[in-house]
Amino acid sequence: MAAKDSSVSPASHVAIIMDGNGRWAKSRGKPRLYGHKMGARRVREVVEACPDHGVRYLTLYAFSTENWKRAPAEVAGLMALFRQFIRAEMADLVRDGVRVRFIGDRRPLNSKLRRLMGELEQATARNDTLHLTVALNYGARDELARAAARMAADVAAGEICADTVDADSLRPYLDTADLPDPDLVIRTSGETRISNFLLWQAAYSEFEFTPVYWPDFGRSELGSILENFGTRERRFGAVLT
Repeated sequence: MAAKDSSVSPASHVAIIMDGNGRWAKSRGKPRLYGHKMGARRVREVVEACPDHGVRYLTLYAFSTENWKRAPAEVAGLMALFRQFIRAEMADLVRDGVRVRFIGDRRPLNSKLRRLMGELEQATARNDTLHLTVALNYGARDELARAAARMAADVAAGEICADTVDADSLRPYLDTADLPDPDLVIRTSGETRISNFLLWQAAYSEFEFTPVYWPDFGRSELGSILENFGTRERRFGAVLT
């Protein structure tokens, strides 16, 4: 067995599946939307903690393409919460040097929300302290289908040759084309699946499944997980000697 590398660098890119808001609220006799509101508060704490741990990229799974199946009232409440969060946090995100991007299919989203998303991206475009990516109406299979369709259109237009298509060729068509792959994917709430999140990008990511519900997840939980990450060997298919 290879010895541990004492010079292991911290996780540069952390991706989080923020799960457990509804169950957290239910355990307290509260409606699910209350759990989502409390979970939104944790986003600020985690965003502030990341630079202290050497994390330069943070990707958060906020709303999946499958989440439309939830009760209409919950979906409407979530969309309102997203709008409120952007309005409330924009000035602080600009001040703190956080660059915000959104990935996913924006077309089904409310026009007011789309406008606010664009305003936040533009307002933070020059920031570089932390790159925050929010996956909103995102699903990895949907992302790959959209990427393949765009690539097929370029093949049909003669801009690329089908015979030269490989894994590297597809990357520029992904929603995350300008981002490094995540070093670490965290899921809260005790579930041990990735639920259609960054399937392509997480091919060689490390995973951490914590029983802590997202509204209880904060700076200390993130720090403990990152400390554990620093002890892992990442082989990327190779054999370390």
